[in-house]
Amino acid sequence: MTAPTSIRRLNAADPDFAHHLDHLLSWESVSDDSVNQRVLDIIKAVRERGDAALVEFTQKFDGLQVASMADLILPRERLELALTRITVPQREALEKAASRVRDYHERQKQDSWSYTEADGTVLGQKVTPLDRAGLYVPGGKASYPSSVLMNAIPAKVAGVTEVVMVVPTPRGEINELVLAAACIAGVDRVFTIGGAQAVAALAYGTESVPRVDKVVGPGNIYVATAKRHVFGQVGIDMIAGPSEILVVCDGQTDPDWIAMDLFSQAEHDEDAQAILVSPDAEFLDKVAASIDKLLPTMDRAEIINTSINGRGALIKVDDMAQAIEVANRIAPEHLELSVADPQAWLPQIRHAGAIFMGRHTSEALGDYCAGPNHVLPTSGTARFSSPLGVYDFQKRSSIIFCSEQGASELGKTASVLARGESLSAHARSAEYRILDENTIDGQGN
Repeated sequence: MTAPTSIRRLNAADPDFAHHLDHLLSWESVSDDSVNQRVLDIIKAVRERGDAALVEFTQKFDGLQVASMADLILPRERLELALTRITVPQREALEKAASRVRDYHERQKQDSWSYTEADGTVLGQKVTPLDRAGLYVPGGKASYPSSVLMNAIPAKVAGVTEVVMVVPTPRGEINELVLAAACIAGVDRVFTIGGAQAVAALAYGTESVPRVDKVVGPGNIYVATAKRHVFGQVGIDMIAGPSEILVVCDGQTDPDWIAMDLFSQAEHDEDAQAILVSPDAEFLDKVAASIDKLLPTMDRAEIINTSINGRGALIKVDDMAQAIEVANRIAPEHLELSVADPQAWLPQIRHAGAIFMGRHTSEALGDYCAGPNHVLPTSGTARFSSPLGVYDFQKRSSIIFCSEQGASELGKTASVLARGESLSAHARSAEYRILDENTIDGQGN
């Protein structure tokens, strides 16, 4: 039987509150030396031996006896088969979620633009999709078809030509929902490989696995460490920490609802973080009681209990304004504004990955089917990062087209600045285009 929780209580009026909050939020995602070295060795092996290294690591880490890389490639027909193997309600749910995610992300598409100045100079920006994106999907029983939709659909909406998915199948465990989601999302190629070796294969390419331009998707510490090391060779989405939820509540929502919302992230991982902030002390007590009442009914009670006790908190604040201050200080991955008028407080929210408005908008809806992406910044990085989106699969090129007159006028400015930096070749390159030769002497002065 799961022991009652002993969730941490904090009060913003405590002189040491800031210190206690910093301690609660601290999370070190950097790999230890042994993990780091193993990942470097794996990357080196994949770069040097390609497919042979992938086959070897798959045999070693996933317990699969495969003869060659051909055994680790799933054709499109296999994805279509998965659609027939899942239940009708599962297929309908995946298709509805995919439709909503696609519709939302269509609105994120950026188009090329330009404008023409009076002298005929044209300036602008050319928006181009990546050629190829790599999607990492955790494998086995603990896999997430929703993540396939959230990563692959924005790439396709952006116009990425080819989406390559890697997913390990430890001991031969294949998740049909994941493959069905890949089919619905338009994934082009699937390789049943995982771990740091899969990230290396996507980053550098092998005889069978094509090199991609960007690697996205969640994974364990080996995957995260590999993504750190290949960044620069390829782009990456982010290095995600444990899941987080922060609920700001005025005390008028059903405490059972709030407890379950906290559980919804705590059940992900023992290191996940679930925090409730409220100006109502009595309400905090009610939620604590709901937590103890509902915890024994949960399938992942032990994980939730460890998360709640280790990194969870109930925080008492003076008023809603202070609750918003605390929310901005935390910069959570998921922020629920479970209040009477969430729209009134929205302008004051500066840092959050996703904001769930009102008592009826549970974070779980965002995880699966609301439409916005559930790949979100964690560990306070919402201060400077955004959710995964179409823009992550597009790149922008500046356009500069100077008319003869425009080049002449700009050349005068460029000349002065270039000579100020002692870069005479820059200056003379610009000066050659200046129409009025009397403005400079033979030395360009």
